[in-house]
Amino acid sequence: MNHRSLPGELHDDDQRPGAAPPPRPQRGRGGLHAGGAPEGTERRRATRGARRSAGPGGEPPACSPPRPRWPRLAGTVAAAALAALGCGAAGSSGPPASAAERLAAAMTPAQIAARATPAVVTIRGDGSLGAGFLVRDDGWIATNFHVIAGIPDLEVVLSDESEHPVLEVLAFDEERDLAIIRIHAPRKLPLLPLGDSGAVRPGDPVVAIGHPLGLADTVSNGLVSAVRVVDPALTLLQISAPIAPGSSGGPLFNERGEVIGVAAAVATQGQNLNFGVPAVYLKELLVHPDPVPLSTFAAETADEAPSLPAVKRSVPHHALTLLRGCNEGDLLVMARTMDGAIQVGSPLYNQGDFASCYHIYEGAALDMERRLGAACRGPKRALAEGRRKAARLDDSAAQAWAMRDAFDGLLDVILRKVHGDEE
Repeated sequence: MNHRSLPGELHDDDQRPGAAPPPRPQRGRGGLHAGGAPEGTERRRATRGARRSAGPGGEPPACSPPRPRWPRLAGTVAAAALAALGCGAAGSSGPPASAAERLAAAMTPAQIAARATPAVVTIRGDGSLGAGFLVRDDGWIATNFHVIAGIPDLEVVLSDESEHPVLEVLAFDEERDLAIIRIHAPRKLPLLPLGDSGAVRPGDPVVAIGHPLGLADTVSNGLVSAVRVVDPALTLLQISAPIAPGSSGGPLFNERGEVIGVAAAVATQGQNLNFGVPAVYLKELLVHPDPVPLSTFAAETADEAPSLPAVKRSVPHHALTLLRGCNEGDLLVMARTMDGAIQVGSPLYNQGDFASCYHIYEGAALDMERRLGAACRGPKRALAEGRRKAARLDDSAAQAWAMRDAFDGLLDVILRKVHGDEE
C-alpha cells in the first residue's frame, strides 16, 4: 500500500492549524472510483482544457459541464464487490451491545435528521454535485474522493445557505473514495460524531442524508444488508437506504445518530445495491492529515474526457401558450428539476456513460409530469413527447440528447415567460 503526496504550497488563513503533519496515511489497494473505466484501465491525467471537447457544429457537449461524477462501483472493485454478493458477509467480531442499551440509545430517523442536518453540506464545482459533512468545528469536511477530483474551483454550501470556497485537501484515500477538505470556518460549526463501524452488523438500521439531484437534506432509511470484505484492504457496507447522484459523500448513521460510513456507490448491475465506506477509514485520514492546495490536487487528479459522438440537436421552439394553466409553482418545479438533472446527467454523458445520463433525464421528466398541476397540460405533453421520441431511438447517446432537447425547449419558453416576452 502506498500514498501519493502532491507537491505545492498551502493556502492559508488565520484559522489554519499550525502543527506539522504526521506521517502520511496509507491508501489501500482496492477502491471506489467515479469513472467507470474498464477493468485494468489507469486514470489518465490531463488539464481541464483537454476535457472541454466540442460537439457537432461547435456545440458544447450534450450534457456540459464536463466533470464525470457518478457514485458507483467501477473496475476491479465492482467485480470484487458484486462477486462478494454471492459469498458470506463478514460481520464484527466485537461483542454487540445489549438489547436494553441499544433500545435506550435508539433515535428515530426524524430525530437523527433534526440533529444532523445542520452539519451536512453541499459540495459543488464544475459539473460536480455531492454532499459532505463536518467532522471538525473549524471547517474540516469529509466527502468522497470522486466528488472533488480534478476540480480546481469548489465551493461548500452550509446549512444556512452561505457559500465558502474550498481552500485545500487535507487528506485523501483514492482507493477507498474518501477525502477531507477544509474551508475557512466563519464561526464554530456543528459537527457529526463518528461511530464504531466495526460494530455494524447485517440487519442494523441505517439512515442516509444527502442531496439527490440537488434536493438538499433528503433523508432516507433502510438496513445494513451486509458487511462485504472486498479484499484485505477494503470492506464495504452494503445498505438498502438509497444512494442517488448528489448524495455521494453524505453521512450514513446508526440508530444512535453516529456516523458509521460515507455514502459512496451504487452498483448499477443490480437493484437497490448501495454501498458505503466504513467510518474507520475516515478516522485514519483525520489522524494523519497531509494538506495540499486544491489547485494542486485538481491538476494531479484530472481525467481526460472520452471522445463523444456527434449528435444533431433538435430543440423544439414552444409558443408561450404552452404554459397556459401553469402557475409560478409549476414553473419553479420545472426549472429546478431540469437544472438539477442536467447538473447530474451532464458529467455522466461527458464521461461516456450515455445510458445513465439518459435515465437521469427520463426519471426527471416522469417526476415533473407527476408533480405539475392538472391545469399545466402543455409542459406535460412536451415532456411526454420527449420521452416517446427518446424511447424510439436505439442509441443511448441520442436518447440523452432527445431528452436534453426537450428540457432546453421548456427552459427556453419558461425564460421567455419570466422575462415578459411577447409572441
